[in-house]
Amino acid sequence: MDVRFENRLPPIYTVLHAGPQGKIIIEVLSQLDAQRVRGIALTVTEGLTRGMRVEDTGGPLKVPVGKEILSRMFDVFGNTIDRLEPLPAMQRRSVHQDPPPLARRSTKSEIFETGIKVIDILTPLERGGKAGLFGGAGVGKTVLLTEMIHNMVGNQKGVSIFCGIGERCREGQELYHDMKEAGVLPNMVMVFGQMNEPPGARFRVGHAALTMAEYFRDDEHRDVLLLVDNIFRFIQAGAEISGLMGQMPSRLGYQPTMGTELSQLEERIANTDSGAITSIQAVYVPADDFTDPAAIHTFSHLSASIVLSRKRASEGLFPAIDPLESNSRMAAPGIVGQRHYALAQQIRQTLAEYGQLKDIIAMLGLEQLSPHDRDVVGRARRLERFLTQPFFTTEQFTGLTGKSVSLKDALDGCERILKDEFKDAPESALYMIGTIDEVKIPQKGTEGKDLENKKGKESKKGVDDAVQSHAA
Repeated sequence: MDVRFENRLPPIYTVLHAGPQGKIIIEVLSQLDAQRVRGIALTVTEGLTRGMRVEDTGGPLKVPVGKEILSRMFDVFGNTIDRLEPLPAMQRRSVHQDPPPLARRSTKSEIFETGIKVIDILTPLERGGKAGLFGGAGVGKTVLLTEMIHNMVGNQKGVSIFCGIGERCREGQELYHDMKEAGVLPNMVMVFGQMNEPPGARFRVGHAALTMAEYFRDDEHRDVLLLVDNIFRFIQAGAEISGLMGQMPSRLGYQPTMGTELSQLEERIANTDSGAITSIQAVYVPADDFTDPAAIHTFSHLSASIVLSRKRASEGLFPAIDPLESNSRMAAPGIVGQRHYALAQQIRQTLAEYGQLKDIIAMLGLEQLSPHDRDVVGRARRLERFLTQPFFTTEQFTGLTGKSVSLKDALDGCERILKDEFKDAPESALYMIGTIDEVKIPQKGTEGKDLENKKGKESKKGVDDAVQSHAA
């Protein structure tokens, strides 16, 4: 929208109101000349006509901050959308904040435990860092996010903020009820800009959620887990706005300012001397193409990349994380320790060798492999199954009780599998379990007893036959 002002020209990011009762909300994005500004609508523009009166609010978009926002659900304007009683009068802050200065940032590297085996072992997350969940449609990004919310609030007593950018309304509704049933809603805030809303609302909802997160970090000195679903939709909304503003698109139709827009959002997520915002972001990868500019720009901001594989999902190996494609800057001996680092490298090597042997197995069969290679395949298949895990948030679908596994138990389990301790256990015994102690190995003693029982039965049968023949 182009708006003309006779006297004072509103600055960039100023919010304007138009339409009946000022329901149409516009954000100024550029000043065209001394009397005209161009802005983007954050609401639907139904009823807007040329020559209509526009009111300058004199300030940017603001959202409420404070303890009262916990357990509530908000839209991009800070209005509650959970149909409960309205919020009391409280402090509001602009969604446009500067990143924390370098002098306030913490340089200490700490591990953020999630309770999910495959993540904690192979792609450990950084406290105050940014992790990306990369994957196409339907491979389990949202399920993994909700499980991390459950574990964060249950184990670490922090605050979780869920930010839905351009995703389905249905997911927000389900998430709200799941978190309520799990009893973690009192430490959660949800902010939504759904896919049916205009691009302006989807573009600003991430900034609104970050402003709320910064309050808990800076004012209450609490650790915050910020979950974004989906950061690709933020980039997509920026591309739509760029087109509306008349900018020439760059490669593959994306906006020329994509890198700057993403940096303005990502740089605010940081670990400071007062607390940390740890962010986990789902990243939709268009057509599973990791060379897409949106995926490449997002990769550059992350300390850990968790890649979800459609092939593993089709095999039923959930969470469907590809252990060889996923990586983390935290997986270094100086941070996680020498034992953890060595074990993770050994697991990756075993799984990589198994990947190379799959073609031979497909063509010639497992019997054609050398004894050493057969052992590698056995270990790799058992590791793959041990790294699956039942989730709390999927209990109603799977019928399996959710498990949260400590890093120590996860490492012990992998170490024992690599030492061939479970060579005699069937592969299925390691599938969808928590700790390795849940595996039942057939004891050699019981095999001996079975043999004695078999011999006993045979001798008894022999006696019975003799008695029958004597009677005859």
